[in-house]
Amino acid sequence: MVVSQFDDAEIDRIFHALADATRRDIVTRVLRQEESISQLARRYDMSFAAVQKHVAVLARASLVVKQRSGREQLVHGNPEVLRKAARLLDEYEQIWRHRAQAIEDILSEEDA
Repeated sequence: MVVSQFDDAEIDRIFHALADATRRDIVTRVLRQEESISQLARRYDMSFAAVQKHVAVLARASLVVKQRSGREQLVHGNPEVLRKAARLLDEYEQIWRHRAQAIEDILSEEDA
């Protein structure tokens, strides 16, 4: 693997979790403000159990953190994991920019 500083399983969990629109929406909401799973469940046209499953996927990817407060489970976002995913995408972008520059250099040499 070219980008070796990342654990493949961890990155797989992060991008799998972010591949779903509802989970991305949950991440956005709980990054702005901590919410209980009950509050989140009221926002979506799905069962409480379905929202719990989405939150569990996000928690396994460490994109959110669940914390018990009395009878409720509060959920808040984990921006450090999103930064890690962004760094990985930045590394891929740099690889492609380097390749594009190499192609451009070859084409310039041929024209000269």
